[in-house]
Amino acid sequence: MMNAIITLIYFVLILGIIILVHEFGHFIWAKKFGVYVHEFAIGMGPKIFGWKKGETDYSVRAIPIGGFCALAGEDGEETDDKGKKIPKNRKLFAKPIWQRFLILFFGAGNNFILAFIFLFLVGLIGGSPVMDPIISGVTEDYPMAEAGIEAGDKILEVNGHKTKTIDDVQLYITLNDVGSSLDLKIEDSDGKVKDYTIEPKEVEEDGNTNYYYGVEFKTTYEKGFLAAIEYSFVKMGAILRQMVIVLGNLFTGGLSVNSLSGPVGIYSVVGEAKTYGFLTLMQLTALLSVNVGFLNLIPFPAFDGGRIFLLLIEKIKGKPIKAETENLINMIGFVLIIILAIYITGNDIFKLIFK
Repeated sequence: MMNAIITLIYFVLILGIIILVHEFGHFIWAKKFGVYVHEFAIGMGPKIFGWKKGETDYSVRAIPIGGFCALAGEDGEETDDKGKKIPKNRKLFAKPIWQRFLILFFGAGNNFILAFIFLFLVGLIGGSPVMDPIISGVTEDYPMAEAGIEAGDKILEVNGHKTKTIDDVQLYITLNDVGSSLDLKIEDSDGKVKDYTIEPKEVEEDGNTNYYYGVEFKTTYEKGFLAAIEYSFVKMGAILRQMVIVLGNLFTGGLSVNSLSGPVGIYSVVGEAKTYGFLTLMQLTALLSVNVGFLNLIPFPAFDGGRIFLLLIEKIKGKPIKAETENLINMIGFVLIIILAIYITGNDIFKLIFK
């Protein structure tokens, strides 16, 4: 019971930090450009407590998932909480497109900054993992070793996809059909490049059939400020590439929606991560923060990216989209997101109960 409570506390803290940073990005740029901010809230649902400073209400709400920064002009608000009419020049839609872009973008932008800082601290405190896709070992009598691949060889491509990091290699191996061969482009320690097709070895374990290529990756670490900076950039690049690849595979059918995780799945991951220590939790927070930032920039209605896309249309047309039309588009998108979230959460619960 205590373990579950501690996991829940970490879960709420991690999501709270990510959401706070995201919404603060919208908030600080809105304030900078003089947009009237009705409310800055962490969480959704009923208000637990709040306070007012200046014109803005600050609140913490009951459901520790999500949050919002309510800006004048987003939903046609005309008055403040005292019934006083809000000047048109303080509404979001009245601001120049470039200002609205920055207000919308820096929710995700702040998530990327948070992830970079956390990765940098992880590298500075615990050492920076070397992410070059170099094989640390091959298992004797398994396909990789039998093909002549050796420790120290570098994987340049997997199934025709370039690999810049170990993360790239592991992702493409994971996306490979179970039991299927791998096409690899390998550079050996002498700089010679050779192509391989590796058929996996079928192994029966506890009544299950598993497939192994016999490759090992061992993480090595570098110390120092510059190494931590480099690691932060390389790791963030790897995470963003993975997000693009996963999204592409969802659209092409390479991955099922069932492979996605929602809050319940994240709770389980947090529970596993905490057993490895605080630095692992920081890495997880960075990963989730990049995910939140990336997903919010997808040009889908109700996401920040969808609203940025509408700004682009406005720029091309030379006139703003009608508020009613934009609100309808965002409402449809919001409903679809809620339906998807319910489905993913239900699937997470099913997997948690029957795993």
